[in-house]
Parts: sequence; C-alpha cells; structure tokens
Amino acid sequence: MRVEIDISRLHPQSLKRGVGFYTLNLFQALKKFKSKDRFFLKKKERDLQTDLVHYPFFDPFFTTLPLIKNKPVVVTIHDLIPLKFPKHYPPGVKGKLSWQIQKLSLKGVDLIITDSLNSKKDINEITGLPLKKIKAVYLAVDKRFKKISCQKKLAKTKKKYRLPDKFILYVGDLNWNKNVLGLAKACLELKIPLVLVGQQAASRNFDPSHPENQPLVLIQELIKKNKNLIRPVGFLSLDQLVNFYNLADLYVQPSFYEGFGLPLLEALSCGCPVICSDQASLPEIGGQAVVYFDPYQENDLLKKIKKLFSKQKKLRILKKKGLKQSKKFSWEKTAWQTRRVYEKVLAEK
Repeated sequence: MRVEIDISRLHPQSLKRGVGFYTLNLFQALKKFKSKDRFFLKKKERDLQTDLVHYPFFDPFFTTLPLIKNKPVVVTIHDLIPLKFPKHYPPGVKGKLSWQIQKLSLKGVDLIITDSLNSKKDINEITGLPLKKIKAVYLAVDKRFKKISCQKKLAKTKKKYRLPDKFILYVGDLNWNKNVLGLAKACLELKIPLVLVGQQAASRNFDPSHPENQPLVLIQELIKKNKNLIRPVGFLSLDQLVNFYNLADLYVQPSFYEGFGLPLLEALSCGCPVICSDQASLPEIGGQAVVYFDPYQENDLLKKIKKLFSKQKKLRILKKKGLKQSKKFSWEKTAWQTRRVYEKVLAEK
C-alpha cells in the first residue's frame, strides 16, 4: 500500500498550527509501522505513484478538495463549526459558493475521517453523507506533554513570565465558540488570575470590525482594564507550554463547541486539574476525569471554579484521574486506526 498525504493546497502558515500538528504527527506515526506500506508527504503539486491520497484538512469556505479525483480519496474534516453556527461565522458570497463546490466534491470521496463521534454526527447532518462513510479517529498529543517533577525548571519558567503563585490557565484561540469571554468574566468576579496562552490575545494585526473578531475585541478590552488579573502571554514553545500546564492550579476549557479539544487533552496529560464545558465533543475526551459545567447556564462556570479552586484534596483526585484518562490517547493508536481506513478503502476498490 502506497499512500500520499497531500498538503500541497494548504497555506504554509497552516502547517504551524493545529492542521500541521495533526498532519506531521500522523505522518511520523504511520512511518513507524513495520510493514511494506509506504507513506509520502506531498508538499507540491506533482504526480506520485501511489494507491490512495489523503487530504488531512477540509475548509468549507475554500476549495481545499479537488473535484476530479484520479485515485481513491480519504479526507479529514476536523469539524464543521462555521456551518453549524453561521451567525458567528458568516461565509460571505465567495464562501457560500466555495461550500457548494466543496460539498459536491465530498460526494466523490471514498471515506471521511473526523476527530470525534460528535463531529461525525455533525458531518452526517450537514452534508447528508451516510454515517458508514464517516469514521471517527481521536487525536493525541506530543509525548512531551507530561507531569514535570523538576521544580527548578518550573520555577525558572514562573520567574521568566512573572506568573502568579496561583492561576487559572486557558490555551487556544479566542473565537466565539471558545467562550473565553465567559471564563474571563468568571475569573474577574472571583478575583482569580487568568493566564491566556495563544497568539490572538496579544495580537494587533486583525480587523476589529469583522464579525468573527468581535470576541477578540471584547477580550482585549477586558485585558486593558484588568491587567493585574488577565495575563496574555502570546505564543509559547512546546516545552514552555508543558511547564505552564504543570504550573497552573486549574485549566478551564469553556467552549460552546469543539470538534475535539486538544488543549483539554494536553492539560490532562500534564496532570493539570480541568474544568470543562459539557458541550459537543468535550465529554468524549474528558471522560470521568474532569469537572463539567454548562456554558449556557449563567454562573455555572463561576460556581464550579469557586467550589474547586484551592481545594487541594479534590485537585489531587482530578490530577490522578486526568493522567489515567490521557493514556487512552496516543499517536500510535491514531495512526493504526487511520491505516485501517486506508486498507478498508483499497479493499473495496
């Protein structure tokens, strides 16, 4: 079996974000299998002598998938959140046209991979494609996400970034579905420091009038007024991010909706206690290892934080549960299940 993972249509910047993380980790894990199978990462438009092509990314508003397919095709759709919540992610005229082309192109795909059972349900409902054509394959995190025992190393990070003695951590973008505004307001009311990791919180290069950027505008206004309690630290290297998870007293994933929720799994892998939204895919990932709240119920998050923050016995129990839950996910398992998808598609040809 010869498989090409085609990233030739991706913008180079995308490889530095979640899509690139998924693609490169999957590719490396696939190559570790001891078999006659061969896997190729296609970065430029050129013909490769392969049996199957896998497109690891799908954007409903851009033509990331070719209409004409000369060989069996697998595509990964991480989520369809913009289509599920069009009010918050207006596609525009070009976006609507691209979606019609992308939807037509999906009909010629042999099998779709997605990140969770919840996303599988969404894809089925939005595209009308049968469930048997969609396979949920969970993601994983880098093996460097783990509990750090070296206190000297953690102290160095704490000093470098001037982190508070006790704080709540959030990692990721600030789009509407992330509900970071709700988390920030809860922390401000409780007077608990909130540390925000990610480029968006400190970004100035965006259009403040665009509907999708309104949550970012509101968050940045809160930061200006409450610099002592809300701390944006921008982008971090992976090693520093691991240290942040280990230093945090609590990680909160406040999302209205997620296709998977990778930072949640990163936090669990580092032994950081987690409070998490009970929506979409998040209960699939958190299992029984996190404390859940309803993001649509006023003050539910605030109550959960107040009940848990500084309760050392409860936090220790969550740490143990989180480490155990995180072991259910690995890139070896992701790669094995993805390889089974390839085999299934080729067997049916």
